[in-house]
Amino acid sequence: MAIVDLIGSSPRFRAVLEEINMVAAADCAVLVRGETGTGKEVIAQAIHDASSRRQNRFVALNCAAIPSALLESELFGHERGAFTGAVTQTVGRFQAADRGTLFLDEIGDLPLELQPKLLRVLQEQQFERLGSGRTLKVDVRVIAATNQDLWRMVQERKFRADLYYRLNVFPITLPALRERGDDIPLLVDHFVRKFAGRQGKSIDQIPDEVMAMFKGYDWPGNIRELQNCIERAVIMTSGPVLRPQMADLMTRDAATTATVRTLADAERAHIKATLRATNWVVGGQGGAAARLGLPRTTLIARMQRLGIARDAVVQPREGQQLSRAATA
Repeated sequence: MAIVDLIGSSPRFRAVLEEINMVAAADCAVLVRGETGTGKEVIAQAIHDASSRRQNRFVALNCAAIPSALLESELFGHERGAFTGAVTQTVGRFQAADRGTLFLDEIGDLPLELQPKLLRVLQEQQFERLGSGRTLKVDVRVIAATNQDLWRMVQERKFRADLYYRLNVFPITLPALRERGDDIPLLVDHFVRKFAGRQGKSIDQIPDEVMAMFKGYDWPGNIRELQNCIERAVIMTSGPVLRPQMADLMTRDAATTATVRTLADAERAHIKATLRATNWVVGGQGGAAARLGLPRTTLIARMQRLGIARDAVVQPREGQQLSRAATA
């Protein structure tokens, strides 16, 4: 079955797609591992969509986002009067996902005291709501995800070994974006089309220098960081050519000298290319600063920082203030 909304053709990512196709029909527990921002929920949704449960609900819960005192109620529900503030009966995520899939993100943050209850549901497919003695049966497939080393947590007695083995029936490890650099152009194109469409813009050109910058960056925030970067670039772009703020990426990874050097080279090349396209005109409506979406003074400061020296000022055309610049 085809899997939609998963962008990538690199060997590492194709291996993940093959694993999704294999496990989708197996109806077993899946543990998705990977760094923050690698798309673990997207993978879980893809498994659900390719499975026989796709006609039923996909329910997601981030275990780290719910206070420990409320997490049991979120998972299993509660009866009216079960605790202070419980004014109505509430259906938990397990019951909401009956005959479908429950995605438990950040499973490593599940409190130890709740882990036996989760294990029971996984093994027996039954539970009780808080404040109720009635046992409810469900048919739920659980997909869990984590960016932590669960096995080390087991050894440190921070995670139950039996629950770990029950969740880890079919592990899928997602590669970091830096490990699938060949997919970056595909992802950039996808996000540019997506956000340009939302904003009613027509952006159909991504300069080679810009793409080189994207491919050279380490992306510690992975796909989520790339997506946010592209959305911001689309917002700031006027015209058909994508104009991101390259310095944003440089400041985020300043500790990595090689990466910063690569980005500086890419930014220098990008500015030079824009200057050439404007016949080295810096200011004015058709100048390089306008094309880059920068104030004229900001562009000049960046040129100085990157070693792109200014040349003599030329006579402006009527209504413009233009400058001439030359490469260092």
